[in-house]
Parts: sequence; structure tokens; C-alpha cells
Amino acid sequence: MLLFTPGPTPVSQNIRNAMSDETMHHRTPEFEAIFEQTRKHLFNLFATDEIVMLASTGTGAMEAAVINLCHKTLLSVNSGKFGERFGKIALANGLKNIEIKNEWDTPASVDAIVDMIKTNSDIDAIAVQISESAGGLRHPVEELAKAVKEINPKIMIIADGITAVGVERIDVSNIDCLIAGSQKALMLPPGLSILGLSNVGIEKIGTGKGYYLNLASEIKKQRQNTTAYTAATTLIIGLLEVLQTIEKQGGIGVLYCNTARRAKATQAALQAIGLHIYPTTPAKSMTTIDDKDAAKIRSALKEEYGVNVAGGQDHLKGKIFRINQMGLIQTHKSIWVVNSIELILHRMGRLEYGGIASKVYNETYFKSALQKKEI
Repeated sequence: MLLFTPGPTPVSQNIRNAMSDETMHHRTPEFEAIFEQTRKHLFNLFATDEIVMLASTGTGAMEAAVINLCHKTLLSVNSGKFGERFGKIALANGLKNIEIKNEWDTPASVDAIVDMIKTNSDIDAIAVQISESAGGLRHPVEELAKAVKEINPKIMIIADGITAVGVERIDVSNIDCLIAGSQKALMLPPGLSILGLSNVGIEKIGTGKGYYLNLASEIKKQRQNTTAYTAATTLIIGLLEVLQTIEKQGGIGVLYCNTARRAKATQAALQAIGLHIYPTTPAKSMTTIDDKDAAKIRSALKEEYGVNVAGGQDHLKGKIFRINQMGLIQTHKSIWVVNSIELILHRMGRLEYGGIASKVYNETYFKSALQKKEI
């Protein structure tokens, strides 16, 4: 079975091997050395002033960011299930939440956010997804963050990069907290989250909030190459292997380039056979298709061609399917997916089969390799 869901993503054999060695105690010089190496790689990946790893899913990191960086009112952008989650976290922790709600295919409006902070002086943090994976949408986070900081540099910008870190280069100049999760572009099992913090954000954290999710406690300990509580040793060992593998295969820039090429080729191939890309500004992390036969296509992919893609949630259940583009994916596997979709549409009587999808994928992918400035 080919796993092409936008999280969890496949864990390659060398990473599984690295995690299958004898269990290591987290309070030892041996693990501290691994922790230190992993942090160095993460600083390169995130380009932020500080790095914190938590033994939690991405939702744990989202909650840690909100309770430590928002002290009054959170402005959350809801264009899907995960944007909605930020607001729920704020309310669950006794914070006020102002929500800007859009359709799941609609990116955040920078003007609307600017207007909101001008009329609500209590807003001290903004939370938004870079890639909202519920619909495969890319928000203009860098533009949004810059506009907000020009008005009030004390407002914290919390960016959920769980389906963006490791996918594309993110300008963190105006971002105070960038969140990642292990099971997405980092190609690990779920259970490890990472936060990249700005110095301004660290100042706002101060002595921290909460107990387990107190980021001040973790910053202090992790600067000493250990953790406040039990570290996710196996996942951190796997993460180091992931980051070293990326370096061996040409570095993070090559990974970004190949992911962008894959996204561009997949979208072009599926549009060439008459399918429609759902979001108005699609993310590079996944291709989302809205179609009257979405549920049938997804089922046929799994049962007939051994490809597992994700469906939709809530009002989009049965109406969309989402194809992963994150990680170190071999080109022939992506071609198998788009060709399988064309074969399914042919069997459904929706088009004549001509190998169009795989042809367009190849042409787009390898053309992009020669025109890197486009991606």
C-alpha cells in the first residue's frame, strides 16, 4: 500500500532502522550528544532564534504556543479544522478569542486582520496556519505577519507550520513561533512536535505558563541539551536520521525544490484530465481535488491500485480527496498515483484513457528542474 495521505507520511527503512536500536536513557551523555546534533540541524531548518522539542503531537505544540504567547486575546484565522482548533485552545485555557472565519478554500485577508487589530487593542497574539491541511490551502502568513508587526511589533505571530516546515522555505522574519509535527514533512511517526521561537517571543514567554507545556522550563533545559521532562528519545533519534538523510540527498534546498516540482506536476497532471484544484491558493504540501465522485475515486485508489489518499472532513466529507506531496517521495510513485486516477476516470466513463496524466506530470516535473526560478 502506498501511503499518500498528508500526514502521517511514510517512514523510510533507514529511519525505522535508526529507531529500532536498543532503548536509550534520556539522562545520559550519549543521548545529550544526539539531542545537541538534532538541535543544530533544526536551527538550520527553522532559521529561528530558539528551538524547543516536545513529546506531543502538533496540537500539544499549538496549545503550548497559545498559553505561553497569548496573555489577553487571541485572534485566530479559521479556514479549516486546524484553524478552528486554535480558537478552541484559547477558550479552553480561559483566554478570549476573536475568530476570522472563511470558507475552507479561502485564504486569510491581510486587510481584514489589520482592521481587526486596529479596532481591538486587547489582541496580543495571532494564530494562523501556513498550510491549512483540511483543504490544502496556503495562507499569506509572511505578508500578514509583516503587516501586523509594522502596526504593533508586540503582537505575537503564531504560525502553524505542521504541513509547511520541511515543505518550503518560510520567511520567519516576523514570526514569533513556528510549529512543526513529526508525522508530516519530517517523515516520522506521530508524537514529536517542534517550536521555533523568536527572541521577541522568548521575552514574551518570560517565566512561562502552564506546567508540562511551560516553554520557559523547556528553553532552559534544552539549551543544556536535555528536556524538562522525559524526552521522546526514539523519535528524536529518528529525527536526527531524517535530517542527516536530507543533507546526504543534497540539503534542504533540494528538498524544497523537489517538493515544489512535485506539487506543480501533480496539479498540472490532474487538471489535464479535467479535475479541479479545490483551494484558490493551493499549498505545496498537498493537492486537494473537489469532485462529485471524490469518495468513489478515493475508494478505487485504495482497493484497486493500493494507494491511500485522504478524504475530507465535516462539510467536505466525500467531496474532496487530498494527495500528499511532503517528504522524500520517489517520482515513479507520484506518477503511479496520477496515472491510477486517470485509469479510474476512464473506467467511470468520464474520459478516454491516453496516459495524459503521467505524460503531463513528467513534462512538468522535469521542465521545472530546468527552471528553478519558477518554483
